[in-house]
Amino acid sequence: MYGAPVDLSFKCLSSMTDALTEEPNQGLRPLKRNAEKKFCSRSLRLNNNIITDLSGFNDMVSAFLSEPSQLAWVDLSFNDISHIDPVLVELKELRVLYLHGNSICNLSEVDKLGALPFLHTLTLHGNTMENEGSNRGYVIAALPHLKKLDFSAVTRQERIMAQVWHRPGNLGKNTRKNQDN
Repeated sequence: MYGAPVDLSFKCLSSMTDALTEEPNQGLRPLKRNAEKKFCSRSLRLNNNIITDLSGFNDMVSAFLSEPSQLAWVDLSFNDISHIDPVLVELKELRVLYLHGNSICNLSEVDKLGALPFLHTLTLHGNTMENEGSNRGYVIAALPHLKKLDFSAVTRQERIMAQVWHRPGNLGKNTRKNQDN
């Protein structure tokens, strides 16, 4: 994806302002900087911290990246995020979003990501919403352009089933599950 990721993982960050005082981890590929000392990258790792919300995210991204509007890959896995912040929906070039291992409990939060035209890879496993049953089908129906969900390819059969079972007209209809209640 154009340059090494800016890696702020495992820094015990609780907020985006905490990130501004940190130097990114060194990876296998060296980070390149422009004349303004901003990183030439489209990838950002904020995983394995204690982040609960994304207040100040845009300021932090602007401070670190030479082209913040081109951010395409964000790893927010293993934090304590409870909802999908609207700031993520502003990332129109976002293609990969890792949110696994957080505290997102409402499956409907996923609907917000429908505004991201290029999002093709998403992770959500390890969130409280997993207890809501057929979450994979729901996510595939809400985001029909996904190619990978939770590190597994989305199959043609899953797309067909998602269209059938998660069609707005099917909600609340007499399904076997509803008849048993």
